[in-house]
Amino acid sequence: MRLGLINSAWAQAGRDTTWGIRKTREIGFDCIDIFADPLDIDAIERKLIRVECEKAGLPVVSVACVAVGLVDFNPSVRRFHQQRCKAYLDMTYEFGGENLLLVVGEYIWEKQVISPQEQWDTAVGELRTLGDHAARLGLKIALELEPFPMALLNSVDRMADFLDAVNHPAVQANIDISHCELSHTPAAGLEKLRGRACHVHLSDCDGKVHGDLPPGRGVVDFLPYLKKIGDMGVGGAVSLELEYSPDPARIEDWVREAYQVTARLMAQAGLRP
Repeated sequence: MRLGLINSAWAQAGRDTTWGIRKTREIGFDCIDIFADPLDIDAIERKLIRVECEKAGLPVVSVACVAVGLVDFNPSVRRFHQQRCKAYLDMTYEFGGENLLLVVGEYIWEKQVISPQEQWDTAVGELRTLGDHAARLGLKIALELEPFPMALLNSVDRMADFLDAVNHPAVQANIDISHCELSHTPAAGLEKLRGRACHVHLSDCDGKVHGDLPPGRGVVDFLPYLKKIGDMGVGGAVSLELEYSPDPARIEDWVREAYQVTARLMAQAGLRP
């Protein structure tokens, strides 16, 4: 597997697009994930990302999208987010990417007003539509497991159930190892996603709250997860998610540390030379 970085790591430190892409390659990453909204950046910025990644020999694997409005009870809000997600998929295609990493949102009002089943069914329908658009472009959608009480997809069991309900070959799962730790999912629990996962996120945490830390700064035991991911034959990339650094002025040290530790872990798991 390839080792990548989500470029939001650089944005938190105020580094520009070109600098971040070139530094990602310099540190040694094989690929990059892009965190950018097609409704917020123009054609000039999109071309800059594509050209700079090509110059650096750094292929884009994934584009990250948070679209919690896909499960909103207002049809107009859902229509907006459906079109926004399609714009994300189009941009992923322009970048030569492989998947759209998608966060689908949470139950509203603590499940007390609108039935959870209604929101679940709404999300299923929206993902089937997006799956058709992704398939037309030759892309996958990688759904994010969010380890929060009201998140629709907050466990491997719920993820598996959702994939069963959507039943679309272009709609698969992202395996976020830190989120597995926070949702109390052991490596063996990933078996339910065999043949249905296309991307991996890696970061550390304290076992209690979301962290996005370099591996080794928290409590996650990564090797069992990485070995299981290898056994399952998950393709794509392992992408480091390193947001919310406590010292953005030293972000390069933060990213380099994470790269070095993750590269060793992947080698030990037989995922990367």
